[in-house]
Amino acid sequence: MARLGGRATSRFPGEMVQISRWCCCLLVLCSPVHAGLYTPSDQIFVLSPQNVEPVLVNSTAAVLTEFYASWCGHCIAFSPVYRSLARDIREWKPAVALAAVDCAAEENRKLCAGYSIRAYPTVKFFHAYSKADSTGKAFKASSHDVATLRHRIIDKLENHQEPWPPACPPLEPTSQAEIDSFFETNNVQHLALIFEDSKSYVGREVTLDLLQFENVAVRRVLSSEETLVKKLEVTEFPSCYLYSAGGNFSRLRVNMEARVFYSYALQRLPGVVRSGKPPPVKVAVLRNNTGEPWRPFNRSRVYMADLESAMHYSLRVELAAHTLIRGEELTSLRKYISVLTKFFPGRLVVMNLLKSVNTRLQNHTENEISYETFREWLDNKDQSLDTALPEGERWVGCQGSVPYLRRYPCGIWTLFHVLTVQAKNTGGTDPQEVLSAMRNYVQSFFGCRDCAEHFQTMATESLSEVNTFSAAVLWLWSRHNRVNNRVAGALSEDPNFPKIQWPSPEMCPGCHSLKENGEHRWIQDQVLPFLLAHFSSSSILTGADQHHGLFNENEERKGHGSGDLPSSKTGSREKNVHKSTKMIS
Repeated sequence: MARLGGRATSRFPGEMVQISRWCCCLLVLCSPVHAGLYTPSDQIFVLSPQNVEPVLVNSTAAVLTEFYASWCGHCIAFSPVYRSLARDIREWKPAVALAAVDCAAEENRKLCAGYSIRAYPTVKFFHAYSKADSTGKAFKASSHDVATLRHRIIDKLENHQEPWPPACPPLEPTSQAEIDSFFETNNVQHLALIFEDSKSYVGREVTLDLLQFENVAVRRVLSSEETLVKKLEVTEFPSCYLYSAGGNFSRLRVNMEARVFYSYALQRLPGVVRSGKPPPVKVAVLRNNTGEPWRPFNRSRVYMADLESAMHYSLRVELAAHTLIRGEELTSLRKYISVLTKFFPGRLVVMNLLKSVNTRLQNHTENEISYETFREWLDNKDQSLDTALPEGERWVGCQGSVPYLRRYPCGIWTLFHVLTVQAKNTGGTDPQEVLSAMRNYVQSFFGCRDCAEHFQTMATESLSEVNTFSAAVLWLWSRHNRVNNRVAGALSEDPNFPKIQWPSPEMCPGCHSLKENGEHRWIQDQVLPFLLAHFSSSSILTGADQHHGLFNENEERKGHGSGDLPSSKTGSREKNVHKSTKMIS
């Protein structure tokens, strides 16, 4: 930062956006490769002779690279750690990225020999702007502790020779002199000062965690910087203070003084946005962007309108792409309708419709069915009384700032969270029933095929380990958070609803804790009852009670409001609506 040898004192937004776009293009370049222990969904560049040069040679990013053999037992044991590390530092791109190459694959053997690989796994660190003849620096990866590996990455980054790479933020301690003149040379709204002792990595970790965000800068202040420490009367290390252009200091209030809580709070400061993403849109403008009136809602609640809208879209839109449903697809449809009939906590007219369709599907003896026939059942062509699934969509908690963001993906995730909780609360018999139905539906019908493949990969990894209803609830929650981690910052992320690890510290303080080494830890004994309460049938807001869950607009832009559902076949209109945890989009 303040180093005179040429290190940058701040990030340059235009340059950072350009570098970020380069990384996105690089991910696309690497994405077709599926081999060995890793896939692109692990947020790890899968290397091959075709893409190794743009990743490792003259790259603006430093790249930690694992050379492994897919038959190697140690490599297999290390792979979950490497995946966890990739998820943990995903925000550090484009300063540092993770890559891997399977040296057991015949097409990669010459590549690995060129990097002098003789044992597996071998992990090497390639500094930014590495030359074509570089074979990387040795990286000690014997530890299976993500925090230790993360700290070693920082050590390697700091060993980069001048000039300092523009993709990497300044990591060295700041001083009183730099702080005094900071806003004269840096165009940001917030400066976060993390006070810590010399052995702490928190300040550098948070600096890298905020790399992809504009309007905020992070600097570490050592406890030995007596002038600043005395001026702010700092007594806790670590602790974080905000400094504004007006010369005011204020303590950043967090649940716990640790990296994850600092990063989360700083990313949510007013005016802080992800680089290259538009700022959050005000409600008045949202009405114009979506072509529909904005329905204010409580982000901490689930709304029935979103659940019914998700069912409408899946059954009347997504399924309609399959003119003839047969074989495994028919099995998937039967399972889907079955779990909806058993566990969906819907209105009487909707439940009557689901029961009717389920009975017809289970009694259908042929191994195929036309969608036209299914649609007749769904639309209640027989005119049975009090039997209907409303047509059309009325997103409330799943609204997006523009029509193509959130909505159905948000709704279908929420629907299955509700079903897993209902299966536990209503005494289901098979802990995997809902998850299996979700897996089959996504694989057979979900329109986003890459999403379906990612979900299938997660299910293959660990779904068989789910043996209780509580485990099923927690499995879906943890996998949803993994998806949020993977897609945070993607074009599909709504700037009004950024992807986070959910529930947030504000929503469930007791769900968060720290390990002895300062790492974040989920308290699953608290997470589970939170999920069971949040997604329970008694918590779902319908037209009659949705006004009871209103938030003040100043509390994270949360609001009140209602949203009418479309007319059902019986001609009735009911107000219903769903949830918008920030996790679901």
